[in-house]
Amino acid sequence: QVQLVESGGGSVQAGGSLRLSCAASGDITKHCMGWFRQAPGKEREEVAIIYTGSSSTYYADSVNGRFTISQDNAKNTLYLQMNSLKPEDTAMYYCAARGPFYGLPSAASCYHLRPRYWGQGTQVTVSS
Repeated sequence: QVQLVESGGGSVQAGGSLRLSCAASGDITKHCMGWFRQAPGKEREEVAIIYTGSSSTYYADSVNGRFTISQDNAKNTLYLQMNSLKPEDTAMYYCAARGPFYGLPSAASCYHLRPRYWGQGTQVTVSS
C-alpha cells in the first residue's frame, strides 16, 4: 500500500517557478512515479515520469526543458521543479505511482502503465 500527499502548488506569474512535492508512505522502490495534470475541460496529461529503479526520467514534449522530476530516497519524496511557467501550465497536478516493476529499460516504459495509487492533487495557477 502506498499513500501519496502532494504539496507546493500555488499561484505564480508567467515565467515564474514552483516546486511540487509528493511525500510517499510505503515502499516506492522499483516504481514508476509520475506527475499528471488536468485542466478543466481537458484530458489528463502525464508530464513527467521517474523510474525509481534506475532514476531514469521521461518528459512530455509540453514541459521538456522546463520541468525536472527528481526523487529523494532518504525522504521518500518525489519532486517536480517547474520553471518558465506558462498560463497553459495551469492545472491540478497529481502524483501517481505504479509498480513495482523490475528491470524496466527506461522511464518511458512506464508511460502506458496504469497508475495504482494517486495523491489528492495540488493546484497550480499561472497568470499572464
